[in-house]
Amino acid sequence: MTDRSPLGFTRRGLIAAFAATAVTAAPTYANAFGLLRGGGDIRRIRMYSGRTGESIDTIYWIDGKYVPEALNEITYFMRDWRSDQTKDVDPRTVDIAAAAHRLLDVSEPYTLLSGYRTAHTNALLRSSSRGVARNSLHMKAQAADLRLRSRSVGQMYRAASACEAGGVGKYSRSNFVHMDCGPIRTWGS
Repeated sequence: MTDRSPLGFTRRGLIAAFAATAVTAAPTYANAFGLLRGGGDIRRIRMYSGRTGESIDTIYWIDGKYVPEALNEITYFMRDWRSDQTKDVDPRTVDIAAAAHRLLDVSEPYTLLSGYRTAHTNALLRSSSRGVARNSLHMKAQAADLRLRSRSVGQMYRAASACEAGGVGKYSRSNFVHMDCGPIRTWGS
């Protein structure tokens, strides 16, 4: 018999996820409980990139452990497509995106607009948009700009904010939500 909460978490899964998240997110370990909301014993991420035409659908976390091969696939998928360069994606960002996706209860993959960005790409984007931060967490592979056809920007924003685990930006006019594993903060319209 499993001891499940009303949200569907098993006590064992919750403890394992908390322990792993606390270690992974050591500097922000106070945010670990928020990160769990929607996390589960198995974590899966589904994304599509219109820039490259690639898709990813992978389980990257099983019973308290990240799957290194899956994180490598995610890193490559979230590369700077302009330069084809990669940087190891911070798994906490993937956790936030996956938890928000699960809270939204959709099967549709995210559309990835931007993952890792080189300093050159960030400067290029910054020169044409005032919405691009000089020290963007995209350059540290700690951020993702995501979209869903079946959910509004407001719905995605609320789901990501409910995770209470990083930065969430709402870009209604551009139809995407920014999610990162930096300090907890929200912005946008």
